[in-house]
Amino acid sequence: MICCRPLPLAPAEAHDRAAFQAAFPGSDEPRAASPRRQHLERPAPVAGRPVQRLPLQPRDRRRFRNSLPEKLKELAILVVARHWTAQYEWYAHHRFALAAGLDPAIAAAIAAGKRPAGLEADERAIYDFATELLETKAVGDATFKAVAGRFGEKAVVDLICTMGYYSLVSMTLNVNRFPIPKDATPLKKLD
Repeated sequence: MICCRPLPLAPAEAHDRAAFQAAFPGSDEPRAASPRRQHLERPAPVAGRPVQRLPLQPRDRRRFRNSLPEKLKELAILVVARHWTAQYEWYAHHRFALAAGLDPAIAAAIAAGKRPAGLEADERAIYDFATELLETKAVGDATFKAVAGRFGEKAVVDLICTMGYYSLVSMTLNVNRFPIPKDATPLKKLD
């Protein structure tokens, strides 16, 4: 298997070239831009640029007031990364989750594909919502009410948007086989 399979870098269509030039002023080569930020924009600037403008990313926190506490948002991102076995997404957000106060044992259980023991009520509501949505493509009334009742309906929308964005990122990174550092521990494939 190829370690890293970069998607096409040069936009072939005129409208893609124009979008590329708007995204990367003064550059004909996308590699000149930050690789972390551009993993969605490079292959298809017309589609990728609006995705990068979604106000869900850490650099856009001032613009997007996610109603979830940082620890719980990162917990949801780890559940998404584990679902997709998204190596780079896990690598990047594992440290953010721990820095935000997530118990390392919870992250370790998620990495192993197990339900974490000892979840606090807030963590359990987010974990249950995220896993149920990813596994069944829906959530039941009790799962919905656990998040909405604790955090409000805006939090439900914020959680869904966060999960959707990071699912898109995870899929893109997986298709692109975006590498993790050599000293990083990769997620194991689950059965």
